[in-house]
Amino acid sequence: MIRITSFAGRKVAVFGLGASGIATAKALVEGGADVVASDDNAAGVKAAAEAGLKTADLKDANWAIFSALVLAPGVPLTHPEPHWAVRAAKLAGVEVIGDLELFARERRLQSFDVPLICITGTNGKSTTTALTAHILKEAGRDTQVGGNIGTAMLLLEPFAPGRHYVIECSSYQIDLAPSIDASVGVLLNVTPDHLDRHGTIHNYAAVKAQLVYGADKAVVGIDDSYCRTIADKAVATKGAENVLRISAKPDAASDVGVDGAKVVLRRGGASEVIAELSGIGSLRGSHNAENACAASAALLSLPQPLAPAEIARCLKTFPGLAHRMEELGHAGRTLFVNDSKATNADSTEKALLSFPSNIFWILGGKPKSGGIAPLTQYFDRVAKAYLIGDATEEFAATLDGHVAFERCGTLEVATAAAARDAAAATGTSEPVVLLSPACASFDQFRNFEVRGDHFRALVKALAGIEMKRGG
Repeated sequence: MIRITSFAGRKVAVFGLGASGIATAKALVEGGADVVASDDNAAGVKAAAEAGLKTADLKDANWAIFSALVLAPGVPLTHPEPHWAVRAAKLAGVEVIGDLELFARERRLQSFDVPLICITGTNGKSTTTALTAHILKEAGRDTQVGGNIGTAMLLLEPFAPGRHYVIECSSYQIDLAPSIDASVGVLLNVTPDHLDRHGTIHNYAAVKAQLVYGADKAVVGIDDSYCRTIADKAVATKGAENVLRISAKPDAASDVGVDGAKVVLRRGGASEVIAELSGIGSLRGSHNAENACAASAALLSLPQPLAPAEIARCLKTFPGLAHRMEELGHAGRTLFVNDSKATNADSTEKALLSFPSNIFWILGGKPKSGGIAPLTQYFDRVAKAYLIGDATEEFAATLDGHVAFERCGTLEVATAAAARDAAAATGTSEPVVLLSPACASFDQFRNFEVRGDHFRALVKALAGIEMKRGG
């Protein structure tokens, strides 16, 4: 645990008592703060009390006694309206911050040589975070990884000289971290998301930009207009030598980009190959090329950068992340891919672009606005679609006349049908049974992880399957 000593001897309110909220409260207590923990949810309060934390209902509290309100990322800060605890704190002149801000302050306070890479973006941040940490570990660097992925950041190992931290940051966390100052700030992309939480796409992009502007060095994707604007401002304020622009588009004016299947560094009119991605199944597709460019650029930007040859060697052993274009295994010629994390059309687009044809596509669930209409240009890659969940009729109407489809209802039926049809497929392209739902999971599963785990179990039970990753 990282003990937070910046509030030692002072009273702090912590609101929102999920796993990260309880971890935050404990870190403050360990650092000497007098913490009062609260939540609207009785289960959260009970869990905090069982963890030995002091709890109270803060609705009638004298907020003037608190030095800060530390808010869990899931509690509304501004939209659709500030939570009552936020309003009470601000009315009393109490600052409202989150765990990322506590992390940043403690890092400055302890003054160790602790390189910090913070990664954000609408899509791809989890893979980029995992990939960056994997390369650092494989290269022999002392590395901790967490934040919005895996371990809550304040539960990571304490700061120590030379220890590297790779933190995935959500927009919610950045919004509560006004002084975040990473060694390297990475912004992959910005597309409309979480607008209920930020109000507008411009507000959302501005929050993401804070991570880049506060960092010593910046890595910024330039494949969308919001990020191009942010990159231009970062160059203007930091200098071009402290900003690396990244892109997965071959013709983009990027500093780190792609040339065929190669990741290349372009500086001073020269081009240097960093790594070759062909044959790395866990980094299939242009979206993963963007992730590899981002990880490479971040590692080249460290105070003690990794050499391109070292990055290339470590990329080859990246196993990928569960539920994100996860290659489960083969049955005969058929490859089975778990992309359950694709909960919207934008994410599923990346999956469809990863295979030229012969895709046996399992999709559906709780639909999001716009459905799969944005994906029509990729329908010629799909051999057949298998529909599940609440989106069945909406998606059937979109597919009708363009793609053969089957109403399957459940993932069990869809997996069996897709495996059957893929096994009978002809042509030169490898048949691919792809779970990429373009939907939330909540109609049939608790979350996308449960959905993906269920798909993995169904695939593992198929006759003749050879699973990867120990299956």
